[in-house]
Amino acid sequence: QVQLVESGGGSVQAGGSLRLSCAASGRTFSSHAMGWFRQAPGKEREFVAAITRSGGGTYYADSVKGRFTISRDNAKNTVYLQMSSLKPEDTAVYYCAAQYINRPTALIALMTEYNFWGQGTQVTVSS
Repeated sequence: QVQLVESGGGSVQAGGSLRLSCAASGRTFSSHAMGWFRQAPGKEREFVAAITRSGGGTYYADSVKGRFTISRDNAKNTVYLQMSSLKPEDTAVYYCAAQYINRPTALIALMTEYNFWGQGTQVTVSS
């Protein structure tokens, strides 16, 4: 069982930056592939970024590529999402997700493949 707690959300003007953190409980964090998703009002939850167990591989949605960076620190049981050049359309509740997986190179972009989810943190970008 993994429990996830996001933090770092807030309000920022367009063009600004935020760093989200997701702290995980348990001693098996390094055995989990991690991902970030977001859900805007009235829209379905969508994939943002994913990272492998070791952090050596990453994958991004086209809408955030070049602006967002996912990373992790397995010693701190934490995954991060550095968001730069934020746009109003990035406004959403951001969720981190975890999935135990044997393959060290696995990158998971499908929401249905994650078993563990955080409660979310709100990001609001004003124009």
